[in-house]
Amino acid sequence: MKKHIYIPLLFLAFTLSVKAQDVVSITKTEVLTKVSENNTSIKISEEDFNQAKADFRQTNAVFLPNITASHTAMATTNPLMAFGSKLNQEILTANDFSPALLNDPSQIENYATKFEIQQPLINVDGMFQRKAAKSKMEAMSLKTERTQDYLAFEVEKAYMQLQLAYKAVDVLETALEAANANKQLADNSFKQGYLQRADVLNVEVRVTEVKNQLQSAKSNVQNASNYLSFLMNDDTYVIYTPTDELEVTTTTIEDKSISENRSDIKAMELASNAYEAMNKADKMAFLPRLNAFGSYELYDDQIFQADASGYLFGAQLSWDIFQGSKRFGKAQKSKSEFEKSKLEYKQYVSQSNLELNKAKRAFIDAENKLQLNTLALEQSEESLRIRTNRFKEGLEKTSDLLIAETQYAQKQLEYYQTIFEYNYAQAYLQFLTKE
Repeated sequence: MKKHIYIPLLFLAFTLSVKAQDVVSITKTEVLTKVSENNTSIKISEEDFNQAKADFRQTNAVFLPNITASHTAMATTNPLMAFGSKLNQEILTANDFSPALLNDPSQIENYATKFEIQQPLINVDGMFQRKAAKSKMEAMSLKTERTQDYLAFEVEKAYMQLQLAYKAVDVLETALEAANANKQLADNSFKQGYLQRADVLNVEVRVTEVKNQLQSAKSNVQNASNYLSFLMNDDTYVIYTPTDELEVTTTTIEDKSISENRSDIKAMELASNAYEAMNKADKMAFLPRLNAFGSYELYDDQIFQADASGYLFGAQLSWDIFQGSKRFGKAQKSKSEFEKSKLEYKQYVSQSNLELNKAKRAFIDAENKLQLNTLALEQSEESLRIRTNRFKEGLEKTSDLLIAETQYAQKQLEYYQTIFEYNYAQAYLQFLTKE
């Protein structure tokens, strides 16, 4: 009975183990390509641009005519409507002027087909509204561009995090091999009476600690892989392995500065221009508007017939003189929004320069830290080599060897972490200073 229970469980465990070992090699270029094609944030940004583009297209109404067509059917005994319908149908006779027929007409049917056109001629506020919509559309285009720049930077960071996670696994696997070797050596020395049981327990504790750290490092590999999958909008969530090693990259930062042509800063400037145009549009709403209009009408007493026709055209100059102070308040609000946008632009540029100065200092700190950690790694490696040789000869305490071993593993992890921080600082500087 137990065999029947164990066999499915063993098969399930084997299946999960194979699936857990399924890893996919991927380059940073491949990640960037998939992110640019599939990332949801980019698609959302593109839809925001499409909305702004659609708003801009609506402002074509400032230039283009408004054309409508309609067909109306009615029956009436209303004296005025009946007389007018006959007049439009061109069927009016002398008998229709009889007072009896004028006052009490028979029911008459009227079918009218009408084509109307309205053409804006002078619409100053509409022109400024169109200018504002165009600035907004261009700002959204630059926002999409900045989103792509940010995701490229995020890919750089995520890929380095994956590299760092694998480096940590390598370091801890090597540390675990060394810890197991020391444990075996300690066990032999204990059997020979050279070590006490407490020393052996210390070595066993060290092995357990390294195993726990290794498990956490492997979890970090999965976390970094899952984040890359998220960026690429890939729901398979496989385990990725980087094809490139985590290495030090170099660049210069002396001439790095914030450019006002950076896409997000330029977008804020265009947004401010849009608010300015809207404020001018609200002010220009006090001016009159000139529109041309025309219509062509077809009449008959039968549906979809056109025995009579006529046309009408003209121009209208309209002026909304007072709307209960509504326009005054609207113009005041748009002016405040414009002034606010200018302050936000100035603050954003100042904050960007603050971030740049902070990033430059972080880069210099990472550079100095990298030099110190490189030296510390070399020293800890040499210290571990000496203590290991002395321990094999029985000339070194177990506690001292464990301290040296722990310190060497720690310095390795710190070294690779510093490489990550150094490369990240450079990537962030390039992101901040990109035009």
